[in-house]
Amino acid sequence: MTRSRQECPTDGTDGTTPPPPAPPWAVRCAQLITLIVLPTGLWRLAMVFGFPSGYTAAGFVPFDTPGAKLWMLTLSVVCELLALLSLGLVRPWGETVPRWIPLVGGRPVRPLAAVVPAAAGALALTAIWAAMPLWWTYPHTDMTPTGRLLVGLIYQPLVLWGPLLGAVTVSYYRRTRPA
Repeated sequence: MTRSRQECPTDGTDGTTPPPPAPPWAVRCAQLITLIVLPTGLWRLAMVFGFPSGYTAAGFVPFDTPGAKLWMLTLSVVCELLALLSLGLVRPWGETVPRWIPLVGGRPVRPLAAVVPAAAGALALTAIWAAMPLWWTYPHTDMTPTGRLLVGLIYQPLVLWGPLLGAVTVSYYRRTRPA
């Protein structure tokens, strides 16, 4: 009885052929995702450490509470971790679970187990950040003019997060889908 490609390890040790490597454009897109998320995370971390990051003294008051600092720290870490997960769509650990992970290490990743959450994330991120180009049309009375410009510039690249993740997800699916 033969097993389907989804049930077989993708490292070629049992006679199966591993999926082809990710195309260079997909690798660059996945790497770019981690970089476009970084500036906003660093900006929020500056606020966690008490730097107003472009807010006026009055505008910074709501962000200078323990709850707000915990939220900004958590948001920064979670966003960067999610961005780093996109690398799994172009690296071997996105096809076979790393051996050091208890219980499931060494097992193949079923393509849809990666594709469905990645595609849902791509759609959600596209919807979340779609209005960001309108940043410049809203008044930001709680920010300095320089702060408004800085925040606008570091947040604009997030518009690309969803579409880039979508493209990398399609590439992953095409490479790993069952024969």
